[in-house]
Amino acid sequence: MTSGQKFLGGILLGVAAGVAIALFINSDKGQEIISDISDAAGDAKDNIKGKYSDLGKQLKDLLKKGKRVLDDVEDKVSEYAG
Repeated sequence: MTSGQKFLGGILLGVAAGVAIALFINSDKGQEIISDISDAAGDAKDNIKGKYSDLGKQLKDLLKKGKRVLDDVEDKVSEYAG
């Protein structure tokens, strides 16, 4: 088989694969799979968004607690020095 024949065979195989994929995607089963993938992606986005929101709240709480601890330490140092 020459390189020209291999190239033409590759082109034909690519076209056949493209046609098969297009037919599958346009079928009811293909549309169902695409819908399932889309739903899963949306769920994953919402899940990540929720976890990010929770993390933000936890960090804010931690910063508030840290500030209170520093304020308490500052008060105690002032009492001791004063």
